[in-house]
Amino acid sequence: MFFINSFLGFLLETSLKYFVFHGVNNGILFGPWIPVYGFGAVIITFFGQFFYHKLKLSKLWKTIFLFFVFFLLLSLLEWVGGVLIEFIFHKEFWNYRNQKYNIGPYISLAMSLFWSFLSIIFFYFLLPLEEQIIKKIPRWFSILVLLLIVIDCILTCFVNF
Repeated sequence: MFFINSFLGFLLETSLKYFVFHGVNNGILFGPWIPVYGFGAVIITFFGQFFYHKLKLSKLWKTIFLFFVFFLLLSLLEWVGGVLIEFIFHKEFWNYRNQKYNIGPYISLAMSLFWSFLSIIFFYFLLPLEEQIIKKIPRWFSILVLLLIVIDCILTCFVNF
């Protein structure tokens, strides 16, 4: 799940870079993956399934509750990711200071709402499809992708220091 969504995040950011936001950086690594999307998907899946099965509410109220949980968790993830990138690489890969209702450079109300909306779509529609695909991925392929990402992380650290 981490690898699939890191790759899907790369495709999303690359599309946004070419069609909408021409100055956007699409990740800190060299390969076609952006780990923050992988972490986000894992967080959404874990907390989404936990709360979805624990709450004794209608599907509508569960969805509203999950929207706000995802809002908080993904805002925190975006902030932590931004702070870590700045601390490790001394670079800012995104900056929301020019947006209304921002909290520092890494969190904005508009982006947090956008990520929460996408998370609901992911949780209800994309996740069930991914779970079927994941069952068919051979273990050796997952290990290979893990090795490639680790090598990419090491190369990224050497190039940026």
